[in-house]
Order: sequence, then structure tokens, then C-alpha cells
Amino acid sequence: MTKMSANPSNLAQNVEKHLSKNSCKQRTLGIIGGMSWESTESYYRLINEGIKARLGNLHSADLLIHSVDFAPIEILQAKGAWDEMGKVLANSGKRLQTAGAQGLLIATNTMHKVVDDVQAATNLPIIHIADVTAAAIKQQGLTKVALLGTQFTMTENFYKQRLIDAGLQVLLPETGARAEVHRIIYEELCQGQLLDSSRQYYQQVTENLADKGAKGVILGCTEIGLLIQQADSPIPVFDTTAIHAAAAVDFLLSS
Repeated sequence: MTKMSANPSNLAQNVEKHLSKNSCKQRTLGIIGGMSWESTESYYRLINEGIKARLGNLHSADLLIHSVDFAPIEILQAKGAWDEMGKVLANSGKRLQTAGAQGLLIATNTMHKVVDDVQAATNLPIIHIADVTAAAIKQQGLTKVALLGTQFTMTENFYKQRLIDAGLQVLLPETGARAEVHRIIYEELCQGQLLDSSRQYYQQVTENLADKGAKGVILGCTEIGLLIQQADSPIPVFDTTAIHAAAAVDFLLSS
């Protein structure tokens, strides 16, 4: 053990030298969360676990989190008021930038619909959840995948087209199944309810899509990973929360 002087000035210098020797410089990442807070909690845990795995000892992630109130945003989603939501998330991004964030992560799939508003407001690098998910799928050599998520994520081009542009073929549940997948997210998962009946429903939807040729399934809502694990699926599961969190760790440790 290093012997430190009792002199306060020398003690401070020795502590600073010790920390410098045993620390790894991280960048600061800002997280726009709260949509829902249940999945933001998962992000916080996964990113910190990732940093500890990479750096060891008592290391944890250099994060700033602004957790928004999801209830007003859900109302705006139902109204299709995306311009207003873009302003809300852009303001969140600017607050994180002012606090020192060097990059941003939007901890939700659906709200990447307004990622351009956040980008324009901050001009900070943003870790796009669809891009890192597509990369993870391609690393496994797959090209045809199923997509589960909110109605917005499953059907609108802001997300699905990004996957297609990356060279993936995307299969979706039938209309009625999409509605039920969406309902379970908002009425159950975003409210902390993890029901066996809903797990079984997601399993059946996944099996149907596998029968149609899907070689993997994207859990394209950050809450679905709370309910569905690899053991619940006959095909490889791509949990966007875990993939996004791993990309956040890479960002934090990149120079």
C-alpha cells in the first residue's frame, strides 16, 4: 500500500496522482430518458455494467440523464403532434449539452422519429438506435428479420426504412397483431406490468414471423426486453436496449 503523508497538501496530491494513474478518461454522454422510466433504468444499469466490464474495479459511466414526463408525450403521440414532441426533445438535448454532454442517446425507439430535431438543436453526435441494431444483425450474417414495437416504429419509415437502407428485409406482424403488440407496450410494459399472457402472445407472434422466414426478431421497443428474453424466442433476439447501451459504452470510451 502506498504510504501517504499526513500533510493535507501532500495527501491531496497523492490522491490525485493515484486517481490519475488508475482512471480511464471517458467522454460524457447525455441520455434523454423517461419514455418510459422503466426502460431508462435498464439503460443506466446496462451502461454502467458495460463500463465496469471494460475498466474493472469501481469504474462507472460518465452520464447525464434528463428524464422527461412521459404522460404528456404519450398524449402528443396519440394526436400525432410530432413537431411539438420534437421541440420537447430538442430542449432536453440542449439542457444536456449545456450540462456538458459530448454526445446524446435517446433512450427509446419511437422517439427517434424526432431525432433530426434534436440533432439540429445541439449539433452533437447522436447514437441512433436503428443504426446500431442493424449493425448488430449484420454482424450475425442475417438479412431477414421481424420487427416488434409500437405502431409508429413498426409501420413508419423513420425507423423501418433505416433498417431497409442498411440491407435488411423487415417482416411485420399482421394488422391485428400489431395493434395488440402496441397495446401491451403502453398499457402494460410502460407501467411496469410483466404478464405471462403477454409474454406468450409475443412468443406466438414471433413464431408466426419465423414461419414466414424471419431469421431474427428485433425487440424494437425499449420495454419489450423487460418481458422477452432469448429463451422465449425460436430465433435470435436483438434487444435494442442492450444493443444501444453497448454502443453507449463504446462512445464513452472512444477518444
